[in-house]
Amino acid sequence: MKSSIYGISFFFLFCIFPLVSGQLASNQSNTMITVSHQLANSSWNVEQNPCLWVGVTCNAPHNDSILSLSLSGFGLSNSSFLPLLCQINSLQSLDFSSNLFNSIPVEFFNTCGEIDGLKSLNFSKNKLVGSLPTFQKFVGLESLDLSFNSLNGSIDSQLNGLSALKSLNLSFNSFTGSVPSRLGKSRVLEQLELSMNRFTGEIASEIGEHGNLIKIDLSGNHLNGLIPESFVNLTKLETLILSSNQLHGAIPAGLLGITTLQRFSANQNNFVGLPSTNTSMSLKILDLSYNKITGRILPQLLLGSNLQTVDLSYNMLTGPVPVTISSSLVRLRLGSNNLSGPIPSTSFVSSPNLTYLELDNNSLTGTIPPQIDSNPKLALLNLAQNKLNGTLPDELLNLKQLEVLKLQLNELSGEIPNQIGRLNMLSVLNISWNSLNGIIPPSISNCGKLINLNLQNNGLTGSIPDAIGNLKFLLELRLGENKLHGRIPDMPQKLQISLNLSFNNFDGPIPKTLSQLNDLEVLDLSNNSFSGEVPDFLGALPSLSQLVLSNNQLYGVLPQFKRNVSVNIDGNPQLRRTQDNPPVLSKKGKSVGVTIVITFAAAVLAVVVVAIVFLLISRRLSKVNEEQLQSLEVLSPPRVIQGNMLTANGVHRSNIDFTKAMEAVASPANIVLKTRFSTYYKAMMPSGASYYVKKLNWSDKIFQLGSPDKFEQEIEALGKLSNSNIMIPLAYVLTVDSAYLFYEFSPKGTLYDILHGSLKSSLDWASRYSIAVGVAQGLAFLHGCTSSPILLIDLSSRSIMLKSLKEPQVGDIELCKVIDPSKSNGSLSTVAGSVGYIPPEYAYTMRVTMAGNVYSFGVVLLELLTGKAAVSEGTELAKWVLSNSVRPNKLDHILDFSISRTSLVVRNQMLAVLKVALACVSGTPESRPKMKSVLRMILNVR
Repeated sequence: MKSSIYGISFFFLFCIFPLVSGQLASNQSNTMITVSHQLANSSWNVEQNPCLWVGVTCNAPHNDSILSLSLSGFGLSNSSFLPLLCQINSLQSLDFSSNLFNSIPVEFFNTCGEIDGLKSLNFSKNKLVGSLPTFQKFVGLESLDLSFNSLNGSIDSQLNGLSALKSLNLSFNSFTGSVPSRLGKSRVLEQLELSMNRFTGEIASEIGEHGNLIKIDLSGNHLNGLIPESFVNLTKLETLILSSNQLHGAIPAGLLGITTLQRFSANQNNFVGLPSTNTSMSLKILDLSYNKITGRILPQLLLGSNLQTVDLSYNMLTGPVPVTISSSLVRLRLGSNNLSGPIPSTSFVSSPNLTYLELDNNSLTGTIPPQIDSNPKLALLNLAQNKLNGTLPDELLNLKQLEVLKLQLNELSGEIPNQIGRLNMLSVLNISWNSLNGIIPPSISNCGKLINLNLQNNGLTGSIPDAIGNLKFLLELRLGENKLHGRIPDMPQKLQISLNLSFNNFDGPIPKTLSQLNDLEVLDLSNNSFSGEVPDFLGALPSLSQLVLSNNQLYGVLPQFKRNVSVNIDGNPQLRRTQDNPPVLSKKGKSVGVTIVITFAAAVLAVVVVAIVFLLISRRLSKVNEEQLQSLEVLSPPRVIQGNMLTANGVHRSNIDFTKAMEAVASPANIVLKTRFSTYYKAMMPSGASYYVKKLNWSDKIFQLGSPDKFEQEIEALGKLSNSNIMIPLAYVLTVDSAYLFYEFSPKGTLYDILHGSLKSSLDWASRYSIAVGVAQGLAFLHGCTSSPILLIDLSSRSIMLKSLKEPQVGDIELCKVIDPSKSNGSLSTVAGSVGYIPPEYAYTMRVTMAGNVYSFGVVLLELLTGKAAVSEGTELAKWVLSNSVRPNKLDHILDFSISRTSLVVRNQMLAVLKVALACVSGTPESRPKMKSVLRMILNVR
């Protein structure tokens, strides 16, 4: 019994007691309590030992001194308390990242520099401005991170005193002048990150004398000149990133031979030559895309035993595709060069791990090698825009993991394999602009994940398989310019981008099977033999923006279409629009009876017109994506269960009346906008002020609002944000089945309405540029939010509101908090964005990313530059611009001529912004700039 008591006593004494009884030095404890009072930090309990506070780490097990302090993400803006912390002389690490500091007191540098043991200092992701502070002491500092701020000026001797510095990160600032070369006295630097600044000039060769460097990142600057030869001496270098500069010349011969080098990225420069030495066996990633590299691809360049990704696309390379490539290669991108000759079959055999292969837009000849099935992991195969001939090999059907197959614009012949349905992982299949014949195999319906199917411009015959309607996720179907005929079956109801059946042999009435395509934007039935009247259901398709009926045998009067729908009826001589005058009858032989009939008909028509006009005037109609509302019945106002103000603005708090708002949402007449996820109402308050009230359907399974407490917590966090380019919720109301959010009212409506509507001419370049800057500022703010980035599920010109023609506000920021993609109905665009704005990688993953947001913003930029919609005539704007931007002499034709012709200055600015947009819509997420860099590049245009 005694031994048990002793054992228990021993446990409490040596295990539990040290956790609660460690006594922090009184001076450090008092300092922390003083800091706590200054910060008013409710999570720090002054009754406790500060070693137990969040973000405080002490020296275990004694807990008598503080080793590190992390105040990351505390939302701090007042930095006056910082010098107090320098009284804690045991500190080894200070982390103040993700706060709102705009300055650091000079006293902090004077006093904390005295702490010899301080090794790490992190002020990243704040709002620091001004020049780089001078670090005169800090003799033990090993890591300094000031990235993601707004520091500026040149860097000269400010870092000279940091004799122990191993890691320096100044990325995402606005530093100018030359890249600093004096980086600590002892030259022990291992990590140098200076990306996304405004550094100019050549890279100093002295950097190559820091022999311990492991990582160098100088991307996203304005550097020119050559890569210093001294870099070859960096024998420990693992990562070298020089992307998005203006570097030129050849790459030093020994650079890729550094035995430790694992990543070399120098894309988007002006390099002209490849190194001739063997590639390091350690190299995993090589990216030299978007340069001006000429000559042949040397075999040794692709043979590194650890090589996983090689991107040499968008250069001027000639000669054949290398016969042998590394067996470890996962991604090989050689598209948009001048490569010629056949595709070597041995390349496939030697690369069993190959997953992404892109050889598009070259001059390759011959057939598709049957050995292609030696790559069981192949998920993307792009051989488009070459001179390939022969048939589609049956071996293609063995690629069970294939998700994207692009073979368009070749000279392929023969039939589509009957068992094409074996490729049941396909999301994109494009075999257009070839010479294929035969029928569309019914087994294609087994490709149940298809999003895009393009068989246009071949010689296909027969009818469309009835089972085509089973492709539940299909967004685009292009079957135009073939020889198809017969019955048009039920189409996939999720078709959104376009359905193109033009230039075929279809006849008879336009089938009612098309009436269910409620999401379709473009329908092209031109150049067939359709006859009869145009059915009314086409005018009722809610999302239709373009209908092409030209060159058929249709007759009668065209049904009424919404204002925003473009309808082409050319080549149908017996078909007229409702506003057209009827054919004038000859006066000769006109009987009195005919005159009476015409007069009577005219009278009836006049009565009908008057009645319609009266009805339109007497009813309050509102615009819902340019669609008339079916019903204007006023319902009972929803019963408020809970309502809270989020804004501290006294004007809004006094204006917003929850009862009045619920009366407004009870009437469909107050709807001003419907989006994929929400309904916007205009609510007039008793004060006369107007607000948007946005309805989220509480019962919709994709809205994971959870409990009211959880919803309140998420929305209140958003309500604390402050940015003039973001639609920030001012208040919210919960009812039994819905949640309602309140926002400031934007009188001009959406960017889409203005840019593609009747007021387009009012958007001059100054307005468009201001909108681009404002949206970029809003997105950069959201991506840099202190706790975690706020991503946009559906960024488009329809989700950008305009308070004025120069004041945009990004909306729908709450969707990332309340939508669960896994609960969607499976349609990609339901949760991944609007058609035309969806980045290509979303075909493989539903995960919304910052790079995906950048892509969507790039499309918005292209809308502003071209004046075109994100999807026009069934073609996505980004794809159209990318295909036309390959030739520099065509860049002018991309721009909206009514704007670019204004002046040479405007034209040059538009071309500069176009380069930013092209970077944003780059095909690979890794090559897109971050949003903060995008903002800086746009600001640099002026």
